[in-house]
Amino acid sequence: MHVRSSLIELQSYVPGRKVPGAVVLASNECPYGLLPDVASRLTELTSGLSRYPDMGAGRLLEALAARHGVTTDHIAVGAGSSEVCGQILHTVCTPGSEVVFGWRSFEAYPILTTVAGGTPVQIPLRDHVQDLQAMAEAVTERTRLVFVCNPNNPTSTPIGETALRAFIDQVPEHVLIVIDEAYHEYADPSAVPDALALFGDRPNVVVLRTFSKAYALAGLRVGYCVGAPEIIAQVRKAQTPFSVSALAQEAAIAALQEHEEVARRVALTVREREHVTHELRALGYDLPTSQANFLWLPLGQNSTAFTDHCLDNGVIVRAFAGEGVRVTIGLPEENSAFLALAKAWRTRI
Repeated sequence: MHVRSSLIELQSYVPGRKVPGAVVLASNECPYGLLPDVASRLTELTSGLSRYPDMGAGRLLEALAARHGVTTDHIAVGAGSSEVCGQILHTVCTPGSEVVFGWRSFEAYPILTTVAGGTPVQIPLRDHVQDLQAMAEAVTERTRLVFVCNPNNPTSTPIGETALRAFIDQVPEHVLIVIDEAYHEYADPSAVPDALALFGDRPNVVVLRTFSKAYALAGLRVGYCVGAPEIIAQVRKAQTPFSVSALAQEAAIAALQEHEEVARRVALTVREREHVTHELRALGYDLPTSQANFLWLPLGQNSTAFTDHCLDNGVIVRAFAGEGVRVTIGLPEENSAFLALAKAWRTRI
């Protein structure tokens, strides 16, 4: 069998661990369960699951279009924003195409780029933040797409409006800029601009959003992008047929109506985020200010040992070997369990 050498050499995506009985702070999930209207709607739908879902997700597109003040031809959906990333890459990449992004950033970017036949171009972060100037300078005639994750996963750091505007103005108009706003709901608007509001009229800017985080639908897989109709029409062609299930579509529609509950949960997470940040700094940890639902501990060579220390004591966090540890903000009691282990670690080193 002839298998692409680029795939053989590619590392697979590593999901967060799941250990029965452990506190899971590794996958940036919402800890509060399904939104009430979502849970109610799902119980009504089980009898229809023997049928295919609406492949075009018409009702969901209408709900999203109403939310963002655009027409439905500006929106493409997929099974989570990860699939939408893949759809966009398959739309613009050909053999030899380059895709630029900061590194470290979302782990799926280099994987999805390589699967689409493109070449990842990873630009080192500066002080845990994407170096937009270096990213702009890395754009060549082979560049087809640039990813900007804002706030960045896993470092939790934002890019402000002034820097983002300057970057978008600097990138050639034929290069697609994908602004990944998976954690948009958790960010302070004064620190992280709404890319849809600022750049929705730019033909080479596409904005990614997801229902997996603040909307608590990580297990049902719904994501979408908003952009110019000319590019969205092509992105839709790259979607796996029927990838967004009937349950996922209806859950997302219901979730969009839960404005107050989503805002309440986000506020709880942000409050816990500030508390955990304060406590970690008081313990002597040096970490950037987060604008997401997770924190970044740049522990370098101690990252794996710290993660093992937590796992041995029933708390799962995410190590990026040799770089740092990503810690999701969970329920107050889960965060307290983590802080106790972080304190114990400081006494060991």
